[in-house]
Amino acid sequence: MKRILLIAFITINLFAGERIVTLSPSLNEIVFALGSGKNIVANTYYSDYPEESKKIPKIGGYASISLEKLLISKPTIVLTQNYDQQLLQNLKKLKLNFYSFKTDNLDSIKKTISSIGKILKKENKSLEIISKIDKSLLSLKNITKDKSFMIVISPRFDLNKSIYIAGNNLYFNDIINISGNYNAYKSLSLSQPVVNVEKIINMNPDVIVLLAPYINKIDSSKDRLKNIWKKLPITASRNSDIYIIDKEYAGIPSNRVVDFINDFKKILKNVRDK
Repeated sequence: MKRILLIAFITINLFAGERIVTLSPSLNEIVFALGSGKNIVANTYYSDYPEESKKIPKIGGYASISLEKLLISKPTIVLTQNYDQQLLQNLKKLKLNFYSFKTDNLDSIKKTISSIGKILKKENKSLEIISKIDKSLLSLKNITKDKSFMIVISPRFDLNKSIYIAGNNLYFNDIINISGNYNAYKSLSLSQPVVNVEKIINMNPDVIVLLAPYINKIDSSKDRLKNIWKKLPITASRNSDIYIIDKEYAGIPSNRVVDFINDFKKILKNVRDK
């Protein structure tokens, strides 16, 4: 009888699948896109796509991972990003089976998708996702070119406060360059660019894209935000080339970068057709 129970236990565990913990929204989305979302036993705050992610137990946020909750989830695989060195050291001390990834530019996003595909034995699906990204990027070419773009991250209604923009080391910059245009901001620094109104006027971007995923879902809020930027004495204002992308995927470096690329393509066509 004991032998039968032992065989049954081993069989169940062999086919139970991995117990995956994802420690960022982007990694959570990638695992779901690969078809292994059912194996995620814990994730983080703001890991709310797809819808099933909302019901998965949360173990913290970007800088507040609960190691206790992580251990309670009994993961066989932990997927994390590489920005928190203290967290990585803790995962190593706990002897957890973890993998860390970069998802800052397009190459690292695609490499992450490929690597997770290998870990989860979903190589074919990962190739399919990467191919979709590459095809969407090709569709950006020859729409309009030689325009300077500025992408503003989480814009505020008060331009007197710090203004965060996309630097030259992020996937936004890659997408702009692949489209045949260029980033109005130029720097070799890898730190998050923080600028003021005076610097924006000096850069004089041709096109401004405001990433506002948490703006109120009413047109008046969007119009009010645009009108603030339209008052600046810059080319983008004079030509009414100020756009808002209010989807939450806009700032998440996952397989859903395709959705951002498609939104960016619509902006390129609008700029061209004026």
